[in-house]
Order: sequence, then structure tokens, then C-alpha cells
Amino acid sequence: MPKLKYAFLSQFKKKLTQQDLSKSTIDGYISDLTFFFTWLENVNEKSVNLKKISIMDLKAFRQLLANFKRQKTTSINRRVQSIKRFFTWAFSTKLIKKNPAAELRFMRRNAPLKPTALTKSEVHAMLRVSGQSSHGLSKRNYAILQIMLQAGLRVGEVAKLQYGDMTVKERSGMVRIVDSKGPKEREVPLNATARRALLTFFKARGKIKPKDPAFPTKQESFPTVRALQLVVSNIARKAKIQRIKVSAHTLRHTFASNYLKSNPGGLVELATLMGHDSINTTAIYTKSSKESLAQNIERSEINVYDD
Repeated sequence: MPKLKYAFLSQFKKKLTQQDLSKSTIDGYISDLTFFFTWLENVNEKSVNLKKISIMDLKAFRQLLANFKRQKTTSINRRVQSIKRFFTWAFSTKLIKKNPAAELRFMRRNAPLKPTALTKSEVHAMLRVSGQSSHGLSKRNYAILQIMLQAGLRVGEVAKLQYGDMTVKERSGMVRIVDSKGPKEREVPLNATARRALLTFFKARGKIKPKDPAFPTKQESFPTVRALQLVVSNIARKAKIQRIKVSAHTLRHTFASNYLKSNPGGLVELATLMGHDSINTTAIYTKSSKESLAQNIERSEINVYDD
């Protein structure tokens, strides 16, 4: 083991090694702590004394990373985690009498922006490509995309759907989710677009039993979540969508975003449709996306450049 600048870090590294952590994880801890102790030594202009390090020293270091180093919250919190782990160890081994990092908090992350949804033209492109799927899967893939776009189902819910879980008529329709997250079940109405796609697909299949998979594989078995994720990502690739990385969850985001656009204030109803236990989870769709924020700034009345 190479000799470290601080003897107590050598001891700490030995302890980490005994815990069977990966080399990269251990190196990360030691790098973060070396950076901290070097900074502390330079600020105080004297050797580090573990027993005299206070919570104020730790907060000052955290503030340095945020205000002067301009590090991202994730990077700062990684170093905070290294510090907290080190001082917990130092306290347990009686190198110090009090743990100054016990009350050191992690930096709060900014609230996430609204998940990115597909545009109308991107939806058209994906539907067009899905309708051209090979191996006789065009109607199936088209129906899969439509039920995710029009009903906002999770990809895992689509994979487990049985034919009997859906009631699809020309003028009405409903899909019953019986195996979603948690013990609850819910019913989601199917609009005209979803009903038309499903009826076309079911008619092409012929006779179907209630317990048959709604969207079977070529072997007539239930599709895996991974398989459906690949279906969506491959369709997006063939549709040449490059603005965002498209996943099956993007279709769910698209449903939610467009529902709120058509029904402002309908957050409670959307939470019910999506099967969210908390309305706080659904509230993310009320936030502005990066694109809309940029467009709002561009439309500013003072967006003028005077030569």
C-alpha cells in the first residue's frame, strides 16, 4: 500500500480494503479526503489535528465546493459522503472524541425539470415506423405504441396485460391494470385512437382467449419488459429521433404532458390514471421543460440587441 500524506488516511484505507470495496471506490474516498485535508492544512497554515476539526470547518469546505469550485451537487455530495464515512470511522476507533460530521448535511438537489415528451411530429414518425414492422408485428407494435401513448401505461404493465383485461368497443373502451406497483388496481379509459389500434390488431389475431397475452410474441407468450423496451427504442432509432433519447417511459411522459396540456388543473385525475400513490409524483409534469424555458426566454420582450 503506497504511503499516504496523512497517516490516519492509511489506517482508514486499510479499513476500507477489509470491507471488500472496489479499488475505484476506495481510491475515490481517499482522493476526496486528501483534497479536504490539504485544503484545511493550507487554510490554517498548520498540520491537521483531527481532534480540533469542527462542523464549521466541514461546512466551510462544502461551501467552497459550491461557491468557488462551482461543483455539481452530485460531486459535492460524494465528497460529503467521504467525509462523513471517515469521521464515523475515526470516532468509532477513538481517534476523536466527537464526530464533527454527524450533523453535516448533504446539499439539496434542484427540483428536476419536467420529463421530456415527444413532439407531435416525433409521435407521427414513430407510429409510421411501427406500422412498417417486419415479421408480421406491424399491427401489434402499432397497438403497443398507441396504448402507451394514449393511456400512459408503464412498460411492465403492458407486458403483463391479458386480453381479458381490456374491454374494447367502437364507442368505448377500458383497460384494467391488475398488477401494477403495489396492491392497488386501476382502470384507464381508452380513447378512440387506442381503441381503433387495438381492434385492428385483435381482429387480425382471430380467436383470442381472455387469459391470452394481449401483445404476444411470435411464440404466443407474454413479452418481457426488456423486449418491449427494445421495440420502442428500435422504432425510435428507425424514426431517426435524435433530439432526445427515447425509451418506453418517454411514451408515458408524453401521455402525461399532453393530458395536462389538454386538461389544465387535472393533476388529481392524472395521478389516478397513472397509478401514482402520491400527487407529488405527478406534479413533476407541471414543471417547465428545458425546451419551454429556452423558448420563453427567446420570446422575452427585451430580447433585443442594439448595435
